[in-house]
Amino acid sequence: MKARVFVTLKNGVLDPQGEAVRHALGSLGFDGVNSVRQGKMIELDLADGTSEATIIDMCEKLLANTVIESYRIETE
Repeated sequence: MKARVFVTLKNGVLDPQGEAVRHALGSLGFDGVNSVRQGKMIELDLADGTSEATIIDMCEKLLANTVIESYRIETE
């Protein structure tokens, strides 16, 4: 079973990496990019039957800093 966890900064949390990407895109001539939010995608190869509750527990304990980050889970 595969699961993907998408982790992004919560709204209102400053994103210096995203701002650096936005600035670099402007420097390369890509106009019209008003903002960039950067995150990460974590792909997990799990044993069949792993519950979504277990994946949530992984996110809450290690994969995401829930104080400043949100996460979304997709399973196959």
